Amino acid sequence: MTSSVNIYCDESTHLPNDGMPFMVLGAIACKQDKAREVSARMFDIRKKHGLPHSFEVKWSKVSPGQLSFYMDLVDYFFDDDDLTFRAVVAPKGGLNHQAFNQSHDDWYYKMMFYLLRNNLSSEAPVNIYLDKKDTRSGVKVDKLHSVLANSAYDFDRRLVRRVQIVESHHVNQLQLADMLIGATNYANRGLLGQSAAKTALVERVKQRSGKILTQSTLPSEPKFNVFVWRSRGGV
Repeated sequence: MTSSVNIYCDESTHLPNDGMPFMVLGAIACKQDKAREVSARMFDIRKKHGLPHSFEVKWSKVSPGQLSFYMDLVDYFFDDDDLTFRAVVAPKGGLNHQAFNQSHDDWYYKMMFYLLRNNLSSEAPVNIYLDKKDTRSGVKVDKLHSVLANSAYDFDRRLVRRVQIVESHHVNQLQLADMLIGATNYANRGLLGQSAAKTALVERVKQRSGKILTQSTLPSEPKFNVFVWRSRGGV
């Protein structure tokens, strides 16, 4: 087997009754032996912009005053060949879970599988880190580990080695995922123009990726991969 891969997963507007049109799941991936280097580079970018070591990168904090900092983070992501990003954009309107004998949670895990399946192979084991969201995080870990391991016939869990809850303010890669998820969600919700800073950041992501963020990329797209899920008969 080759070097392990770390996958850092986050989610945006994922609750069933939050009034938002999309659930967006996203993941930053890098080889395990590159994780410290990625984190160190993000600390360097903070230092360059006079921000404290503890400053948490979040899409919700993008503002005119910090725009150049966030632009540098976008450029860093696209310039670093060790980092990849994948997002699943899932419209929530018209979902009919009852017709498919599933709960909203069941649907959530299906979307998580779509998010992570490209990183599952017999070549490299993976460690998956999820942002802590609520008191049900422990249940989410057990369920997701089971779904992923079974889908990969990894019954002894040699490939999906770890699924662990972490807190984003301690993990730079999760913060980077939050920023890119936020940009993807913002574009899909048709909010461009409402915030000059966020619009500028989305445009930088589009320019660097060569993608429009509102359509699926090719499944093989290695750097910035977007899958816009479409329901079949109201699933």
